[in-house]
Amino acid sequence: MVTAMNISNETEQIFQPYNFELFQDMRPFLEEYWTTSFPVVLVYLLLIFVGQKYMKARKGFNLQGPLILWSFCLTVFSILGTVRTWGFMVAVLLRGSLKQTVCFTNATDNPIIKFWSCLFVLSKIIELGDTAFIILRKRPLIFVHWYHHSTVLLYSSFGYKNKVAAGGWFMTMNYGVHAIMYTYYTLRAAKVKLPKWFPMLITSLQILQMFLGATVSILTYIWRQEQGCHTTTEQLFWSFMLYMTYFLLFAQFFHQNYIIPKAKAKTKSQ
Repeated sequence: MVTAMNISNETEQIFQPYNFELFQDMRPFLEEYWTTSFPVVLVYLLLIFVGQKYMKARKGFNLQGPLILWSFCLTVFSILGTVRTWGFMVAVLLRGSLKQTVCFTNATDNPIIKFWSCLFVLSKIIELGDTAFIILRKRPLIFVHWYHHSTVLLYSSFGYKNKVAAGGWFMTMNYGVHAIMYTYYTLRAAKVKLPKWFPMLITSLQILQMFLGATVSILTYIWRQEQGCHTTTEQLFWSFMLYMTYFLLFAQFFHQNYIIPKAKAKTKSQ
């Protein structure tokens, strides 16, 4: 049987890092200051309250140009992250097994994963800017939006510090869904006419992501005695609880925005 270390070494030989991915490792810094994510989220929630109060008596800003640029930059970033992390995960899956991809701790020393996981954690702070555009443009701010942004930031920092075994799947799935989601946001901001199924596809992928995330968490716990697959009850609890709440919230969003309107439209036509 090929060991996890051998798989990691073989994958590293096949999937070489670019020079920019050999940038100085920020893991020690992020691990030491991971608790900063809590005050960041508190400030974020406070700014939501202040921002909505400030905009209450004001007309929403247009911000079309900045929104296109913002969404486009996040699209490019997400696509690059998807290509690099999914490429690595598929290489591990083909050279090893599903267990090797779920028990991800042995791969955290790979320079590609070091680089993109670091950017992944930091990007969760940058993505809070999505909310600023919603508030300044005076668009409806739904619960699932700010709840998802807040808790993903916190859990990403927690998982990064503790090298949560299934973190590879959490990261790659998120990159993949965001690549499609921010592409949609960019095109919509540019007022490009899009098919009605596009937003439905994105929400469906988010629901699938949450279901798979919960499944991966369970598999990690089942395989927790395997070498390189260490996890704890605490990690299982938080990852499973978060993914299940995300699943329920996105499923509710899907039902309210796509199922109910269709049902009403069908009733009117009869």
